[in-house]
Amino acid sequence: MSSIDRSQSVGGTRTYEVRTYGCQMNVHDSERLAGLLEGAGYVRAPEGSDGDADVVVFNTCAVRENADNKLYGNLGHLAPKKASRPGMQIAVGGCLAQKDRDTIVKRAPWVDVVFGTHNIGKLPVLLERARVQEEAQVEIAESLEAFPSTLPTRRESAYAAWVSISVGCNNTCTFCIVPALRGKEKDRRPGDILAEIEALVAEGVSEITLLGQNVNAYGSDIGDREAFSKLLRACGRIDGLERVRFTSPHPRDFTDDVIAAMAETPNVMPQLHMPLQSGSDPVLKAMRRSYRQERYLGIIEKVRAAIPHAAISTDIIVGFPGETEEDFEQTLHVVREARFAQAYTFQYSKRPGTLAAEMDGQIPKKVVQERYERLVALQEEISWEENKKQVGRTLELMVAEGEGRKDDTTHRLSGRAPDNRLVHFTKPEQEVRPGDVVTVEITYAAPHHLLAEGAVLDVRRTRAGDAWEKRNAEKAAAPQGAGVMLGLPKIGVPEPLPMATSGCGCD
Repeated sequence: MSSIDRSQSVGGTRTYEVRTYGCQMNVHDSERLAGLLEGAGYVRAPEGSDGDADVVVFNTCAVRENADNKLYGNLGHLAPKKASRPGMQIAVGGCLAQKDRDTIVKRAPWVDVVFGTHNIGKLPVLLERARVQEEAQVEIAESLEAFPSTLPTRRESAYAAWVSISVGCNNTCTFCIVPALRGKEKDRRPGDILAEIEALVAEGVSEITLLGQNVNAYGSDIGDREAFSKLLRACGRIDGLERVRFTSPHPRDFTDDVIAAMAETPNVMPQLHMPLQSGSDPVLKAMRRSYRQERYLGIIEKVRAAIPHAAISTDIIVGFPGETEEDFEQTLHVVREARFAQAYTFQYSKRPGTLAAEMDGQIPKKVVQERYERLVALQEEISWEENKKQVGRTLELMVAEGEGRKDDTTHRLSGRAPDNRLVHFTKPEQEVRPGDVVTVEITYAAPHHLLAEGAVLDVRRTRAGDAWEKRNAEKAAAPQGAGVMLGLPKIGVPEPLPMATSGCGCD
């Protein structure tokens, strides 16, 4: 079947594909882009279309040194397909689009639409305008026009959902370009957030993750320093909401009232992702991280005292400009003291447009690689030791979809423990659906997952499992058009984004 045939095979309706790069904020933005396109009459392209859709949207990230090379390589791959298919459109959005703007259509003149992080709601209008006017449309807003959660959303999961509580960031970390591209922090009103969560729960969602570029700074825009802890406690009063998570906090803003709210609110999960970046005080100062090693370890100590079974994960950058061997040893010291369940480790790479990219003392690649390997080896050892402590524990798992790549061959299912550890468990005779809850006993630990090899102790069918089952039935009836769409309550919610007029416009 030719690419033209494949793209037009869904009842003659135009198809779309969204390719996402970067952080959870981008993942959630892509759910909104999909919702906007489906609301405009497009349908999702079949799996494995690989650029054969009528509209291909790139939701880009700008935090890596080679982000633009990756984008232009992908755009170049699509150029011959677009040339051979009249009517195909390509759109580029996200942080790299916000940064590069007109450069994109100069380097890739076959791109039809470029839009930024602040005006994703304009995508359908810009696509139509590009089609009618037969020229590229570049429209980048300099500030947020309306909070994006007012947009329709095609959620990837029937039982778990992202909920944005703020956008933007007020920090000035020297390695991060996100504040320049996402703007200053803007908080949503608590009532709007809770209305969205209640609407999600009514649809069957039982787990939500609160999202923010600096999630626990929530309240700085509305003048309430305890707004985030109050929001966590309010989530605890929503009937039917079983699990609450949040990402990513900043140690500077992590206060005792948040720890108390986590410990005292039953549906706030015993999990914390707390970016470290470096254990060295001089490096943290050069990064403008506004906390030091003692402060960071003090937070970890308080969390463990209040929530003994909490799993704590982190982000660490190796090889920041000027990092000495002594600095790196301080990072290893914090890793040993904190005993992270998991660490996302990165070799420093220049982010164009950041202060760190111009700093003296750039570390040779060979040195960075050697340090990185030592850090990974230490963290692997600690992760395994921490996971071994789970053996013999009885845990409630929320059954997950698509998390166990070997489930079909091992005859297992997979789920997430309250602390977010991944557990593979023996498939019970009773039907179990994603979103349902099972009780198991942990029998084996590996560095990155746990096994429950015995019989499942209990199965609890849930409204979330019902929602997953309903969604799959709808997909079977209309495989390309079905999605999980959220229409937010209108009371107290800002008006939708305005229609476009003619013309062009990090943690």
